[in-house]
Amino acid sequence: MLALDKMNKKYLFLLIASISFLPINAQNFGGGLVLGLSSSQVNGDDLGGFNKAGILMGIFTNKLIYSSINFQIEMNFIMKGSDNKNMTKIEHKDYNRPDISLSYIEIPLLLQYQQNNLLDIEGGILFGYLINGYYNDLNGKLNSDINPFIKYDIGLLVGLTYKYSEKICFNTRISNSIIPIGQEDYEETSSYVASKKGKYNSVLSLSIKYNI
Repeated sequence: MLALDKMNKKYLFLLIASISFLPINAQNFGGGLVLGLSSSQVNGDDLGGFNKAGILMGIFTNKLIYSSINFQIEMNFIMKGSDNKNMTKIEHKDYNRPDISLSYIEIPLLLQYQQNNLLDIEGGILFGYLINGYYNDLNGKLNSDINPFIKYDIGLLVGLTYKYSEKICFNTRISNSIIPIGQEDYEETSSYVASKKGKYNSVLSLSIKYNI
């Protein structure tokens, strides 16, 4: 997992500074902080499994727009990528395939349906901006003059929120890219057709939300 000091400092400052702009005093508005973990994979890198652990942190604001429906916007820092669990197993067919490490500033736009007093169901679209992305192997980051990943990630997400108390909620969600984040890594000629589809982020996350 990437260390926090590898995150671009200006984006971290922007994320923290934005807390002061949450419109929590306006009528029907709410807002707060998000802190959690992500577990991800990259479809198209010829590896499988949600093996890449990362950090999720950010802020959110929401507004009741109709009866039991909220509109919520977030700004998060999130780590994504893939992890080759077989990298040290020389006898395994995937031992020489590198990991992928990605860090994004991400803005999800959500509609949340208040199922009852304890549970919300949510769905929406996310827009991500890549601030750091590279391959790495047992020796660390693989340097390249060509960035193998595009700067933007657009995806869809669904999730559930459990309201533990007035201030604290637990959220789980799954998201998936709907446009490629890079070219596919398949090497076998039998995968020629699939290789034209590109790479896509898939992420499971679990977070705590604190309402200010």
